[in-house]
Amino acid sequence: MSRTYYIFSSGRLKREHNTLCLESEEGRRVIPVEDVEQIYFFGETDFNSRLLEFLAQKGITAHIFNHFGYYTGSFIPRASQLSGFLLVRQVEHYLCPDKRLALARCFVEGAIHNIRRNLEKRGLDDICTGLDNYRNALKKASSVEEVMSTEAHARKLYYSAWEEITGWEFGERTRQPPQNALNALISFGNAMTYTTVLKEIYKTALNPTISYLHEPSERRFSLALDIAEVFKPVLVDKIIFRLINQKQLTLDHFNRDLNATYLSEEGRKVFVREFETQVESTILHRTLRRKVKYKSLIRLDLYKLIKHLLGEETFTPMKVWW
Repeated sequence: MSRTYYIFSSGRLKREHNTLCLESEEGRRVIPVEDVEQIYFFGETDFNSRLLEFLAQKGITAHIFNHFGYYTGSFIPRASQLSGFLLVRQVEHYLCPDKRLALARCFVEGAIHNIRRNLEKRGLDDICTGLDNYRNALKKASSVEEVMSTEAHARKLYYSAWEEITGWEFGERTRQPPQNALNALISFGNAMTYTTVLKEIYKTALNPTISYLHEPSERRFSLALDIAEVFKPVLVDKIIFRLINQKQLTLDHFNRDLNATYLSEEGRKVFVREFETQVESTILHRTLRRKVKYKSLIRLDLYKLIKHLLGEETFTPMKVWW
């Protein structure tokens, strides 16, 4: 079974016959290409078009992060799963205000449910009640803009509990660049979730540029942002709470440069190791009655979205039940 490779060292990745070869200061390492599902580049790695062509042939996605751990972009092979009929239905649901609003509302409803689950056993009843109010307000939202505003207010309320949960300074959500360690963790974790979702979308016939909550635009895969909203509380926030509370991550794992805070290389390794463990761990699915991996929950949501677009059943996002 293929898996994800994370490359932190700087060097050169190249095609060598019918496999991959990584040359770095740590030495030369052969990577069986059939063992690779996707690659994350965190170091300064050189590669050429011959390698990209090889990755495309094998259906391998690659994600690049810069020196500070900020997501730079992804290499996505030419789509192997094509469906003109599904594409037409995707566009129809975007162009119809009611259909788009219904899907946007679903993504946020799932996100609020999952962030509430992160708080329920922590004695934060007032915040949970506030989230319930936003979830009720969501039902009355008459535009995508209202849905996004409700989501922003709910998440702001959610973040107001983070200093109490972690004991770390938070203040407010800051991006590009993050202003403190918690914000740096959220940004890094969200990027990991976005790229994980993007890879799963690539395995389906969905077009990743047509979205319903986030506005489609050039140079971004906005459907991955929609789906990621549902999974960030599960794949990112829980990991952050666990790593901090168990002191696997400390403030020593962060660097501050100019006006930004970012994870050190060691800090990124700690987070990535926990993230990989999380997405590969299994849970008993209450409907399928069998164990599925966390990353498979993403694929299942994508299949549900496809059925919704094709008019076979109404989309319901993954909601934590455990």
